[in-house]
Amino acid sequence: MHLRFKVFAEQLLVASNIFIVFLLLFESKLVIPAWLQTIGRMHPLILHFPIVILLLAMLLEFFRFKPEYASNQFFRNFLQNLLLVGALFAGVTVIMGLFLSREEGYSGDTLLYHKWTGAGIFFLSSIIYLVRNTGWYKAPLAKAGALLTVVSLVLTGHFGAALTHGDNFIWEPVSAEKEMAAVPLEQAVVFEHVILPILEQKCTSCHNPDKLKGELILTDAQSILKGGKSGKLFVPGNPDISLLLQRVHLPVEEKKHMPPSGKAQLTLQEISVLTLWVKDNADFKRKVTELPETDSLRILASTLLKTPESDEEKFDFPEADEKAIAGLNTDYRTISAVARQSPALAVNIYNRSAYSVKQLDELKEIRKQIVSLNLNKLPVKDADLKSVSQFENLRRLDLNFTDISAPGLKELASLKHLHSLTLSGTKVNFKDLQAVIPTLKSLKTVSVWDTGLSAEDVDKLQKANKQITVIGGFKDDGTNPLQLNPPQVKNASTIFGESVALQLRHPIKGVQIRFTMDGTEPDSVKSPLFDNRTVLKENTTIKAKAYKDGWYGSELATFDFFRSTLKPDSVRLLFPLNRVHQAEADKTFFNGKLGAIGANNPAWANNWAGVRNNDMGFISEFKKPVVISSVGVHYMIEEDTGIFPPESVEVWGGSSPDNMKLLTKFKAALPSKGDKPTLKTVEGKFKPQSVSYLKIIARPLSEIPDWHRSKGNRALLLVDEMFLN
Repeated sequence: MHLRFKVFAEQLLVASNIFIVFLLLFESKLVIPAWLQTIGRMHPLILHFPIVILLLAMLLEFFRFKPEYASNQFFRNFLQNLLLVGALFAGVTVIMGLFLSREEGYSGDTLLYHKWTGAGIFFLSSIIYLVRNTGWYKAPLAKAGALLTVVSLVLTGHFGAALTHGDNFIWEPVSAEKEMAAVPLEQAVVFEHVILPILEQKCTSCHNPDKLKGELILTDAQSILKGGKSGKLFVPGNPDISLLLQRVHLPVEEKKHMPPSGKAQLTLQEISVLTLWVKDNADFKRKVTELPETDSLRILASTLLKTPESDEEKFDFPEADEKAIAGLNTDYRTISAVARQSPALAVNIYNRSAYSVKQLDELKEIRKQIVSLNLNKLPVKDADLKSVSQFENLRRLDLNFTDISAPGLKELASLKHLHSLTLSGTKVNFKDLQAVIPTLKSLKTVSVWDTGLSAEDVDKLQKANKQITVIGGFKDDGTNPLQLNPPQVKNASTIFGESVALQLRHPIKGVQIRFTMDGTEPDSVKSPLFDNRTVLKENTTIKAKAYKDGWYGSELATFDFFRSTLKPDSVRLLFPLNRVHQAEADKTFFNGKLGAIGANNPAWANNWAGVRNNDMGFISEFKKPVVISSVGVHYMIEEDTGIFPPESVEVWGGSSPDNMKLLTKFKAALPSKGDKPTLKTVEGKFKPQSVSYLKIIARPLSEIPDWHRSKGNRALLLVDEMFLN
């Protein structure tokens, strides 16, 4: 190494030690800007380089004092330079790691161990380099330092793997796998024995006390209820607006999809279980057997539970070749073992557009090992079942929502071990199914939800085949009435221009929707029947209920429709929004997206623009002059958390930003103590004016009322949309 460059590198090494000591001492006060975050995220990219260099350097250092090496000038120079380069790169890696650790999602003991063992490697390698040419540095010290550095490298790598991939990442392949609890069905608790094992397998590697990604822990009930940085994990009874299910259903390539790309993904069955659990109010203590026998959650939970009896099944066929399995795994076909140290395989095929029977025929090499085959929602035809029949040891076959018919099932008669068959959503009929089921000698359960079979057909099928459990779903015969879900609005947005056709729907067939537009609550007799002919031309509150013979009427559903006929060509904010409620910045007020109650719930928090310490204001431009006569402001009230209506709203208009006059000033009514959270609109009307520019200033409440625990403080103002007419 050139002498001048070597001197510079040694000075850089000393400076790096001082800088890293500084970072470690003042780490808690570090604020990392965006450009440094990018450098920090290069930590995983760079770290392998110093590991290799230091491992090689320490191996050579261990034997440095052997006579044949001690007298070799090339060996001494090469080792000296190699150690210097390794120490410098270790320093760069430590600095990057410290920057990365300041980002959200890294905390806990594992991070602490990784940080200090990594820093220890750098300090140790620096010390070895700086003292290795002194007179007192002999072979014992060289060997001890080399061994200690290698051990530190192994430990640092282990802690780093645990941070990235979860605890026990290194030993996971040879250690016991987490499985559903082996408990009798009668003793199983839905959360403890079904939900929690799913989270442990797919989620806790990133959400545990040692790796707090999103400040979320999923290892126990209390932490799950608490939620994380983005808010509550779920809304009991409402999976559609629950963060847990929203993140799961995002495309895999989305940054916020969970589990992240590259991690083991949730199966459709596991997603269904989580959805049904949240829909059932996310009960943490309810037993599986406390659910009705026909309840979907109970049925799915029962199939997931690993009971003692299910452990006893042994297979008399050999394991398939691992290379063959790896070669058959594709983007649209996954093959996995049903249990550790078991030769049995489960195959899942998905992506309707990419399916062909060839995907089944290609499995010929492992046909003996396949015991479970999932073809749900694929265009599987009757002819394809001939290819399915080659899997002679098949135990479970899922054909839900495929294109098969009952006669085609005759191809499965040769499957002597087939005990579970799901046919929900297919075109099977009673007559053909009654004829084919007796040919499936080992069948124990068959699912026929959403098929052409009536409740009476299911009963007949069950009585004729007592050895089989026929799962037919809910019987809509009025003998066991349930309450209907509320109606749903089908319109893409409840904000419209000049007019809009009202669209309401209900997922259950034969339901009548009764509605009102005058603020009264609809009943089942006198209120208008929704017939898809209603057209709205002004701000309207729709109240609707669903009714059907044999069912209890639904809860009241309320939908607010807002008329907004004008939209600016551009908007410029005059004051900053607060850090938490940025929404879409200047685009927020006219993007057609309404928020909902719950300012800290991520399902809708991104729709709210908020201010507390300054006014909310903007100037909007219309490229062509428009005539305007009213401005409406849609806001949230949540008095318990200090969210109040605007104290005043000013509307200014004119032909230019410098030539505007006050068109109106209005204010909203304040809530009373104990009022429930709500969404409201306040509107200011004025004489029609032609304007090219419009300025709106909304001021948050300057002093919260005396009856509030935050009395005297400024309130938080949240606005999601403004309506111009």
